[in-house]
Amino acid sequence: QVQLVESGGGLVQAGGSLRLSCAASGRTFTFYTMAWFRQAPGKEREFVAAINWGGTSTYYADSVKGRFAISRDNAKKTVYLQMNSLKPEDTAVYYCAAKSRLSSGGWHEDYDYWGQGTQVTVSS
Repeated sequence: QVQLVESGGGLVQAGGSLRLSCAASGRTFTFYTMAWFRQAPGKEREFVAAINWGGTSTYYADSVKGRFAISRDNAKKTVYLQMNSLKPEDTAVYYCAAKSRLSSGGWHEDYDYWGQGTQVTVSS
């Protein structure tokens, strides 16, 4: 089991930047592939980015590629999402998620553990 707590959300103007953090506790952090998802009002939750257990491989949704960067610090048991060039359409609740690094599912699926979410609002 792993517990996830996100932080760093807030209100930012279009073109601005935010960095989200997700602190993990519980089982060995390096056991997990980590990811960020988001859900905008009235829309389904969507995949944003993922990173493997060692931080050597990353995967992004096309909508954020080149603007967002996922990273992790295994010593601190924390995963980050650096968001640059933010757009109003990036407004959503952002969720941190974890799954076993042994999972056969794709980067965007089969996550077992979820944080409570942090709100990101981008004004135009």
